[in-house]
Order: sequence, then C-alpha cells, then structure tokens
Amino acid sequence: MKVNILITGVGGQGILLASNVLGKAAIYSNYNVVGVETHGMAQRGGSVVSHIRIGEVYSPLIPEGEADFLLAFEPLEALRQINFLNEESTVILNSRPIYPPSLKGEIWKYPKIEKITKALEFCNIISLDATDLAKKAGNIRTLNVVMLGVLSSCKNFPLPEESLKKAITETVPKKTIDINLKAFHLGKNHTYTL
Repeated sequence: MKVNILITGVGGQGILLASNVLGKAAIYSNYNVVGVETHGMAQRGGSVVSHIRIGEVYSPLIPEGEADFLLAFEPLEALRQINFLNEESTVILNSRPIYPPSLKGEIWKYPKIEKITKALEFCNIISLDATDLAKKAGNIRTLNVVMLGVLSSCKNFPLPEESLKKAITETVPKKTIDINLKAFHLGKNHTYTL
C-alpha cells in the first residue's frame, strides 16, 4: 500500500500543522510515513508545499503524476502543483482565494475559480468553501483541519478517523482542541460532489 498526499497553500494557513497531523495519524495506524516541506517566501503569504507519503515508500518527494490526493488550501496554489496529478488523483480545493499583495487593487488579474476548476477537471475535484466552514467551527485558523476532515471522508483514504482525531488532539494547542475537532467534523460531514 502506498498513498501520496500533497498539501499546498500559502504561509499562515496551517499546512505544516496539517502535515504533522497526517504523519502522526499514519504512525498511530502502524504505517510507515515520510514527508518533506518546501517554502516559498519565508513569511506569511508565500507558497508552501508539503509532501506526505504513507506506506511502502523510500523517498519523501512525490514523483510527478503520482499524487493520490492534493489538498489545496488556496485555489491558485493548486495549479502550481498540477504536474503531480493524474486522472485518478483527488483534489480537495478550498474555493476561497487569498489575493497576493502584488495584486492589491487589481483583483481582476486573479483567475476565476471556474477557470481553475476547469484546468483540474481531468481528475476528481471536491471544491468547497473550507474557509466558511472554518468560520462556522469558530475560528478561521481551523481551515487546515476542515480540509483534513474532507480528506478523511474520501473512499481511498486509508487512515481511520480515530487516528486522525488523536493526532489532532496531540498536535493543536490544548485550548483549541474542541474547536479543531468541530472543524474536523464539519469537513468530514460536508456534502460535496465529485
């Protein structure tokens, strides 16, 4: 068994925390796990990518065309990782953009979400406003855990819910455990179409 998960977004969205949760959950489920992160600008707003490989793998980097899942916390960042996808890949796409500072006042230059999903239509797409679900959970910073909840509901995702919840409670700050578990369940139970 081998599962390749790519997480992408911009700095400050909790990509590294989500990666840590997946890594711990894989260990709790008795799977081998390796991973690596790459950072764009070393500040909030820069591109961040995390590779998580579960199972019988030896390199932490996912080969091009071999991602099973792409969690895109920001829509445009999904396009930057398109070369890792194939027709069997599942993309979980947060439809709420974060406009780069360089486009301030020039929002029309950011591609419409429909153009982004059209470019990704060769694979399975779950598009949702995860930012809104995070707000409903009580804190926009739980976006990453909402996305993990959606991932946990995918049919080919191997990690059990209990391992993920244990990893969440051991990774997030103690005072935010309840709100993060609520965010996880909102993502898991969100109705979406493939």
